[in-house]
Amino acid sequence: MSETALRPEIVQTPRGAQDFGIVEKPLTVFERLYNQAWLRKTFLIAVLLVVWELYARHLDNPLLVPTFTDTITAWWEGIASGVLPDRAWTSLQVLAIGFSTGVVLAFILTVLAITTRIGTDFLETMTAMFNPLPAIALLPLALIWFGLGVGSLVFVLVHSVLWAVALNTHAGFRGVSQTLRMVGRNYGLSGLSLVLKILIPAAFPSILAGLKIGWAFAWRTLIAAELVFGVASGKGGLGWYIFESKNELDIPEVFAGLLTIIMIGLLVENVVFRTIEIRTVRRWGMQN
Repeated sequence: MSETALRPEIVQTPRGAQDFGIVEKPLTVFERLYNQAWLRKTFLIAVLLVVWELYARHLDNPLLVPTFTDTITAWWEGIASGVLPDRAWTSLQVLAIGFSTGVVLAFILTVLAITTRIGTDFLETMTAMFNPLPAIALLPLALIWFGLGVGSLVFVLVHSVLWAVALNTHAGFRGVSQTLRMVGRNYGLSGLSLVLKILIPAAFPSILAGLKIGWAFAWRTLIAAELVFGVASGKGGLGWYIFESKNELDIPEVFAGLLTIIMIGLLVENVVFRTIEIRTVRRWGMQN
């Protein structure tokens, strides 16, 4: 059919670019700034700090709530003297031991649960029994079994990490589609190789969520335990630093210790876990 054979009942009116609306509108400065997540979070933190400063000045009682400026002064003095970094390093060392041990045990239990029926029954029974049990409630037993020191701290940390990570990992494994499982079996994968090459990548969003929950539980448990018996080998962590400052009625130092705990939490969440998330689940297109 030739190009001139057009349907006469159809009227075609040529239109230029000026007849259309704006296809691409440049963003304003405010919109570009608002699209930056780190800037929005920084703004929220700044607002909270201003509210804190105004409320403390209005209350005018440093024994109850010191001002943010007094807290920062105490925090900087603790950093300059080396006390706060030393206490924070002591806490982080114990946390690393307890958290890594709990994650390894959770991985072993989850692999057994996903590959054997008795493992599934064991994990479901143990999580139902011990996951609702607060780790700090095991503190008296930890003191009897392991004495006053790192062993007791690691014991309660493992308890706080193990069940949360195992529960989320097991739920993630069970959520993997049968299609992916059959693909793995078609390639001759089974047992541990199937878990490492198919289940873990497919269930990694749930695993990462479990690691975040386990980290938060472990960090809170460690500080609470240190408040009670946090001196190990003659040195205490951040919890013990807060406890000593409270006994001396140095409330700005108490808030400085709390501020250090919050800053470490923000650093781990927004740097460590954020980096893992960007390089894994977001890169794989498993999360928006």
